[in-house]
Amino acid sequence: MAVEMYKEKYRSQIREVVLGATRAEGGTRSHIIKVGGETTLPFLHFEGAIPNRPVVAMDVWDIIPEEWPASLKSYFTDVFSEPAAWAKKCVELYGADMLALRFKSADPDLKNASVQECIATLKKVLAAVGVPLIIYGCGKAEKDNVIIGPLAEAAEGENLLLGGADADNYKSVASAAMAYHHSLIAQSPIDINIAKQLNILISEMSPSLPDRIVIDPTVAALGYGIEYSYSIMERARLGALNGDRMLAMPLIGDVGNEVWSKKEAVISAQEEPGWGEQENRSMAWEAVTALALLHAGMNILVMRHPQAVRLIKKNIDDLMKG
Repeated sequence: MAVEMYKEKYRSQIREVVLGATRAEGGTRSHIIKVGGETTLPFLHFEGAIPNRPVVAMDVWDIIPEEWPASLKSYFTDVFSEPAAWAKKCVELYGADMLALRFKSADPDLKNASVQECIATLKKVLAAVGVPLIIYGCGKAEKDNVIIGPLAEAAEGENLLLGGADADNYKSVASAAMAYHHSLIAQSPIDINIAKQLNILISEMSPSLPDRIVIDPTVAALGYGIEYSYSIMERARLGALNGDRMLAMPLIGDVGNEVWSKKEAVISAQEEPGWGEQENRSMAWEAVTALALLHAGMNILVMRHPQAVRLIKKNIDDLMKG
């Protein structure tokens, strides 16, 4: 007697967001990337459609990341002085699907780079690679509000993913996205209610914006509350699939930023002999964190270590086979 597999029936789906724009669409990207569109939970191919595979973006900074450990820096030392070359290496050698360009030099406590300097860097990176781009400011809200608008204007029509709009600055980021034809990241502090409310506020600014929002629910690294991040993402996916359109946006996780700020990723084996060799430990830490979030429903993973990227892309290939 044949046994029929039980299938959950959902009444809605995740919105599909298009990133990047080709020349025919008003940009200069070699191709676009679509994320979202699922009608089921992650990788349950027997239950619904998963039309677009999750993608991996790699970090590119516009200054040398002095705080990175030597084991991670070694993959990029030849290109640290030129963000465009760094970007090209990530795409051509390490297989990045997208790039997350961070304007760390704009930090008033570092180089305090001008808007014009940031725009020049952005244009060089756009010319060097054809993949869609995510752009982040320096992490200081006051300066980010100064640079994000001009950067969006300088890349008008490229359909960048602008990061990140939070409860304090969403109006300026959303306005830049609307004016210059970009998408945006809605960033909330691991709280499903705040995430939903932020999406509502952004959506009220324009009927076109809900289909251009990617949610950053704020992720945690392995050992630092990843199970709570997982539960928030799972609740968001279930809510979206059951008809809540203000939670039905694709998800992005800043994995590398979280993992490489933790002691387990950077402390040497000499300092903690019981933790094992630092290079393999840190790479595995990032890969395992990314894999857990992938199964929670993450559509875009922002990562740093090339070997962790390789492992996750292989996992995505396997999981997309059904």
